[in-house]
Amino acid sequence: MLALSSLLSLFLLFIPRVTEGAGIGINYGKRATNLPSPFQVAQFLSQNTIIDRVKIFDSDPTTIQAFADTGLSIDITISNDQIPHLTKVSFAQHWVRTNIIPYASRTNISRILVGNEAISTANKSLVLGLMPAMQNLHKALVSVSLQHKIKVSTAHSLAILSTSVPPSAGKFKDGYDTAVIKPLLSFLNATGSPFMVNAYPFFGFGVDTLDYALFRLNNGVVDNKTRLVYANMLDAQIDAVHSAIKRLNFTDIDIVIAQTGWPSAGGESELGVTKDFAWNYNKNLIRHVISGIGTPLMSNRTFETYIFELFNEDLKPGPASERNFGLFHADLTPVYDIGILKTEVTPPEKTTVANSTNPNSADVKQWCIPKLNADRTMLQENINFACTQVDCHPIQPGGFCFNPDTIHSHAAYAMNEYFRFYGKNSFDCYFGGTGLISTADPSYGSCKFNS
Repeated sequence: MLALSSLLSLFLLFIPRVTEGAGIGINYGKRATNLPSPFQVAQFLSQNTIIDRVKIFDSDPTTIQAFADTGLSIDITISNDQIPHLTKVSFAQHWVRTNIIPYASRTNISRILVGNEAISTANKSLVLGLMPAMQNLHKALVSVSLQHKIKVSTAHSLAILSTSVPPSAGKFKDGYDTAVIKPLLSFLNATGSPFMVNAYPFFGFGVDTLDYALFRLNNGVVDNKTRLVYANMLDAQIDAVHSAIKRLNFTDIDIVIAQTGWPSAGGESELGVTKDFAWNYNKNLIRHVISGIGTPLMSNRTFETYIFELFNEDLKPGPASERNFGLFHADLTPVYDIGILKTEVTPPEKTTVANSTNPNSADVKQWCIPKLNADRTMLQENINFACTQVDCHPIQPGGFCFNPDTIHSHAAYAMNEYFRFYGKNSFDCYFGGTGLISTADPSYGSCKFNS
């Protein structure tokens, strides 16, 4: 069977709630005008979307506090200019006392990220200070017994690689590999922290590789050393990082995609900056990274991934595309709809006449799917129950929807058939709190879900 979190790769195509080891998050930047308050953002994400984790680019206490009691996992970023200060133990301890301890009991802080792409700056004080800063923060967390709950890492640019093609030849830059990267990998391995990388096929594609970058049908690219075929550019980028890590004799460090995305608009001279391409990339990205398929070198696994980004940041410098990576406008309306807005299902005993009727009255197609964090045992019970009421032959061996052979995938089909058969009342998708009504068509390949 594929990994547990393969469900949404095949039936939602969009952002899910996820279980341990995988997840889809969002980068929350604030370089924009008229943004909603952090409290409004936290409430919106937790109540109205199926995003389950957020990465912020500062340690603003108002923002950290805004996510209290939301259940969302938060990664906090310390700016690059603070790295030299954090090489002092006393400063790191003070930083943790000031920015973590007051909020850790209510805000689900999962990581402290020390800088962003610090090594790629080639700034000597940042490069040499990064490892001591990370060690000091970890020691400060140990001193208050938070080291198991909150991990310390840092996000890297793909520019730290000297070789990325073919993926199996991935290698860190000479001079950085053994002196900087290897000690960092030792630290991550010892503390159970992931290696985080910002990977953007948008910055690597050309006219002939657009479909390859967008996860669309293409002829694939063959690694001439392993003979493995790559169907998309992101897999190749991540496997190049994996190869570089393995080259330094580390095999058990998870890779997290800290940033990836596609702009929906840009300048006239910029290639591929359309809303349609952005929609394609992010839709197919989510489908792929949580599918459980993995990459050619890291098969049968999922990847925790943070989409860049939540809002269009109109105050950012650079080309126009830099200001158009957002999924949402400042008024919290979608720039384009990838199905991440959720419809909560009301328990039957709380259903009113108003919400017990067909929710599709406005010709909006809806499907009933399991929440990705739903208990496997409950989902198996859902399958057993639904299949006594509706036709489940498509999820039997040989059926159009049998593969992937996972409980989540089979439950998606069975629950949706039950929901459809009994009139698509909201309570028919409750399933003990494991159901979620989606407006995103979960069909895939030859497996078609009725609406």
